[in-house]
Amino acid sequence: VQLVESGGGLVQTGGSLRLSCAASETIFRFDHMGWYRQRPGQQRELVALITRDGNPDYAAAVAGRFTISRKDVGNLVFLEMSDLKPDDTAVYYCQTKQGRFIDWGQGVQVTVSS
Repeated sequence: VQLVESGGGLVQTGGSLRLSCAASETIFRFDHMGWYRQRPGQQRELVALITRDGNPDYAAAVAGRFTISRKDVGNLVFLEMSDLKPDDTAVYYCQTKQGRFIDWGQGVQVTVSS
């Protein structure tokens, strides 16, 4: 599966960004699609995921600020990020899981200035 992220960039504290991930295959074949991030000096961590049934799940640090959604036309998954904080600065990765197969995008940088 090929995954291509877009939408990252530089934003001020309190600002918003929308990340997009385009998959090369229909999104309904995946157990879930998710967004992970890797902050400087830290391990990659789950941000949000959406299951095949459309149920979202969020990390506590982003719940209420971020929203994950998907669009079957174009095989897209989105991450709407609002009220961004400097601690959200990270490389954000799109991920898919189907059975034991996990695929990752190349990552997109999000930088939140204080």
